[in-house]
Amino acid sequence: MDGTVQAWVNGWVVSRGAAPPLAEPWGWTIDMGMYGHVTRHVFGATGESLDETTVRKVADGVTGRGVWLKAFRDPSVVSGWLNDTWWIDPEPGCLMTVPLKAGGAPAVPEGFRLRAWSRGGVTRLMVAAPDGSLAARGQVTPTGETAVVDQIETAPEHRRKGLGSLVVRTLQNAAARQGARTGVLAGTPAGRGLYEALGWETVAPLTSAKHGPSASTGPEPPASARA
Repeated sequence: MDGTVQAWVNGWVVSRGAAPPLAEPWGWTIDMGMYGHVTRHVFGATGESLDETTVRKVADGVTGRGVWLKAFRDPSVVSGWLNDTWWIDPEPGCLMTVPLKAGGAPAVPEGFRLRAWSRGGVTRLMVAAPDGSLAARGQVTPTGETAVVDQIETAPEHRRKGLGSLVVRTLQNAAARQGARTGVLAGTPAGRGLYEALGWETVAPLTSAKHGPSASTGPEPPASARA
């Protein structure tokens, strides 16, 4: 199994309050227990190490709707391995990492309010706009040497104000202070530019697929680190 994928799985289940991951020969099965997201199967290999036979075997065993596959290979490849009962996100996500080191607190734009709190191993952060509405948010889950950054979102009307950078840098600092040395996230193309500007590097592409039987059920709500 790829160590970065395993680190992401270990932190993601805590971040999302999922059931402990069940180890499989090919990766992990994670129960979510939600309509539209009952269970997800995460493959442990990345790139060309993830083969068609393995993906087909797991996918062909899925019959219920609301089951997701997470495969760390490009959608243009994985889509050819799945039948039409699967909705496949056409845009590749990405698995990314960054070295963590605590730094100074980033400045909060005038009029905005930053609040952070920790519960159950997860540090959450929100930025409130001057009118009190939610401007940006995110969370991080340290699990030893690594920490998973998750659910980074900025309200459309508050983008390009540096709030995404504020959230990610603050979460990175929080994780570093808790002893984590490497940050891990699974992000969308929309968030990739932000993370790269902050020193994150892509280590593998990510395909997300959801089983129907009606594949028109569509994707998860968009977020820059929502996988």
